[in-house]
Amino acid sequence: MQALRLVGKQLEVVDVPRPSGTDMALVRVEYAGICATDMAIVEGGYTDHAGTLGHEFVGIVESAPEPDWIGRRVVADINIGCGRCTACKAGHRRHCVERAVVGIRGWDGAFAECVAVPPSNLYAVPDTVSALDAVFAEPLAAAARLLEQVNLSPAATIGVLGDGKLGQLIAQVLQAHQRSVTLIGRHARKLDIAAQFGIAVGFADELKSATRLFDVVVEATGRADGLAAALRLVRPCGTVVLKSTFHGTWPLPPAAVVVPEVTIVGSRCGDMARALALLAAGVVRPARLIEAVYDLRDGPLAFQHARTPGTLKVLLRMAGTSGNRVG
Repeated sequence: MQALRLVGKQLEVVDVPRPSGTDMALVRVEYAGICATDMAIVEGGYTDHAGTLGHEFVGIVESAPEPDWIGRRVVADINIGCGRCTACKAGHRRHCVERAVVGIRGWDGAFAECVAVPPSNLYAVPDTVSALDAVFAEPLAAAARLLEQVNLSPAATIGVLGDGKLGQLIAQVLQAHQRSVTLIGRHARKLDIAAQFGIAVGFADELKSATRLFDVVVEATGRADGLAAALRLVRPCGTVVLKSTFHGTWPLPPAAVVVPEVTIVGSRCGDMARALALLAAGVVRPARLIEAVYDLRDGPLAFQHARTPGTLKVLLRMAGTSGNRVG
């Protein structure tokens, strides 16, 4: 089969053996999304993963230890824990020290015709959810994670910093839960997409001198100056939720946190079942964020497109999958 792999420091579409293993589910990938994490791995600033990339995907189960899975459209939790440690036994495999992460850490990913995952990581996609929506399940789960971590009262004002893919999904999730949310970004075209969903928007440049606007600020800029902006915009005794992962450091002046008694919350992966429920209910509509769909054989070109400033979602379409549009 074909796969888009990181060979040395170069992306190459190569022929590789199909995954095997009687204890694994083999999923024929339909679509896979390129995200900032994938680009960071290629640039050498995130993990030392070498092999097939890709962790946002939807596909059809071809084989599995449990026959009931065969033929079902699925997505998957990307964290594969050891099953033995304290974190795994407590149900927190995303925090397993020895975990593998599909397409990110020690496990070949979904930029391939097929990917193998443990059956316990599979989630069936409801029949009413399209493949182009389901491919967003993993980042949507990450977007919804903050609902489990922060008590967001109906009266709370929430600012989301960053108008990229994750910021857009977070804003849609908060709107779906009837919360007062404003998406703040730097790109008029991106902000217009959010505005079309009825989400309030603001330009970062116009808020450079603004202070104490929100009870909760979600930082999803992917920029080194994102934390400083979040601390400036959050109110005393408010909460800053950090979603960005990037190669670098955040400047953190202690007084900016200690004096106003700000709570800082790290937030990463989330509940795939919750993401699928949001998609099935139609309250989150991520497919609007897709800008281009490339065939797997054009994977390096797709990455070039995804790296273009201002680009939202770029997908890879696997062989044999009928598609909607190609970039």
